[in-house]
Amino acid sequence: MAFKRFQPLSVSRNLTLKNRLVLPPMASQTANTDGKVTEQTLAHYARLSRSGAGLLMVEYSFVTEDGRSEPHQLGAHDDNCLHGLTQLASLLKETGAVAGLQLTHCGGKTTPDVTLDMMGPSSITVPAYDRELTAPRAMEKADIDHWQRAFIEAAIRAETAGFDLVELHCAHGYGLNQWLSPLTNQRHDEYGGSLRNRARMLLEIVASIRLFSPDLTLMVRVPGQDGYPDGLSREDMAQVCEWLVEAGVALINVSSGIGGWKRPKDKRGEGYLVDDAAYLKQQLTVPVIGVGGIETPEYIEQALANQWLDLAAVGRFLLADPDHFRTTLLSEPTVQTA
Repeated sequence: MAFKRFQPLSVSRNLTLKNRLVLPPMASQTANTDGKVTEQTLAHYARLSRSGAGLLMVEYSFVTEDGRSEPHQLGAHDDNCLHGLTQLASLLKETGAVAGLQLTHCGGKTTPDVTLDMMGPSSITVPAYDRELTAPRAMEKADIDHWQRAFIEAAIRAETAGFDLVELHCAHGYGLNQWLSPLTNQRHDEYGGSLRNRARMLLEIVASIRLFSPDLTLMVRVPGQDGYPDGLSREDMAQVCEWLVEAGVALINVSSGIGGWKRPKDKRGEGYLVDDAAYLKQQLTVPVIGVGGIETPEYIEQALANQWLDLAAVGRFLLADPDHFRTTLLSEPTVQTA
């Protein structure tokens, strides 16, 4: 029997994954207060790399100081980050995996003690499942230019450091998700109003990265939907993803929306977000990653066979024990003979 999770997958003209399993980006809080890689960071990812997953994603990394969410968050915001990021990319690629770095700006999803200059598309408090946030200030055109330059420069740094792939974080209520969502973007200029206008920030960043780093594979982590009344719908996200693919995005990673990454109260069971991935997969021509409590080979094989997803992201199960992940999900079952 041929198990689909072991099959390689070509995701761009110069990048092939050795299997269908993904380590999703998960914050480790191991960077120093300058956002630099530490020995603890390297040890953490050396441990996770034992999993054997085909794509190893490094946690959300801020692109500029005003985009920081947490005190010990990893950064890709200046050239002083390059040494540590280069060590990290090299460590991950030694396993034969593809190494990816997730880039983010928190927008209004932060606190004044972490980010003095809190900014977002509109001066609207970002909804969150687990906390009450402070309303950010509304961004001006100079701020928009600043964000775009920061994402572009961080992507170039990631490529220079040796990462094969960069993911733009447009989910979980962080900055780019705030631009996309009608709940947090209520502007009246060319960056607000219609869905196309609300997607303008993201699409312009993608186009610029493709211009300056044409060989760098791009992925976007999107919300399958916002999960709030009057927020982004599945249909909205299908349209946004079509625009992203047209702009040169090679992979779509489907997760949760504006409220945050925690499991919504109405979502239960293994693969609790995979129905959103499956909906988008039917609309798209690029590989789709599904996520949400995935942890068994039986579920992964079912999801691949039914074309609900092309790649399965396994977070908490891998984080708990990378060696058990490898033996459970990446070892061929022993065939008993009489």
